[in-house]
Amino acid sequence: MPDNKDTIDFGYQEVPVHAKAAKVAEVFHSVASRYDIMNDLMSFGIHRIWKFITFHLSAVREGDTVLDLAGGTGDMTKKFSRLVGDSGRVVLADINHSMLQVGRARLLDQGYLANIHTVQANAECLPFPDNSFHCVCIAFGLRNVTHKQQALESMYRVLKPGGRLLILEFSKPTFPGLKPIYDAYSFSVLPRLGKLIAGDSNSYRYLAESIRRHPDQTTLKNMMETAGYLNVRYHNLTGGIVALHQGIK
Repeated sequence: MPDNKDTIDFGYQEVPVHAKAAKVAEVFHSVASRYDIMNDLMSFGIHRIWKFITFHLSAVREGDTVLDLAGGTGDMTKKFSRLVGDSGRVVLADINHSMLQVGRARLLDQGYLANIHTVQANAECLPFPDNSFHCVCIAFGLRNVTHKQQALESMYRVLKPGGRLLILEFSKPTFPGLKPIYDAYSFSVLPRLGKLIAGDSNSYRYLAESIRRHPDQTTLKNMMETAGYLNVRYHNLTGGIVALHQGIK
């Protein structure tokens, strides 16, 4: 959706542009404590495979600096922390204070944080110097950003020349016959599961709706190229339910 409109999508609703970030914050504040449990239940654990593929394609090495953007509870931050080692650095950044609190507490309890910094940050205006990171990764967060093109440009700015952006996000099913099954699951099962486990059906209904409003695979690829990324390509995972986009600065 063009950035110069007065309203923008919040799931299937149209809300004032200035209100979207706060409404998204309410969603994640509500589900923060149960977020990881719900990820396992919603995806039947397959999200771990999607993330394993992301780590493999990140090409992150010892000594690198990594930005785990919209990193929430820090599950990907832990793996990046191990990959970069003591000589590297990982920044766990999220716009949502509740998610960041959960992530920091869990990382601390599990003996991490030696090479990890946590920062509350908006993807559209990242508070880091130009050319700061070898890799920027945003997993299941871009669809919640108000101005996606602006966020892609902000990520481009903080990447080092030759650095890599990875976007792991729900996308549009490409496997024949999968879409009606996926829709039925998303709009019937997920809200009920959210009510049962997280005590919140509305937030998971929003999450299902936000997936449908997110740009499809080709549109996101074009947006990345417009922001300046080179060698942009994507991999459909689980029949296109999820897509992993990557590009180079």
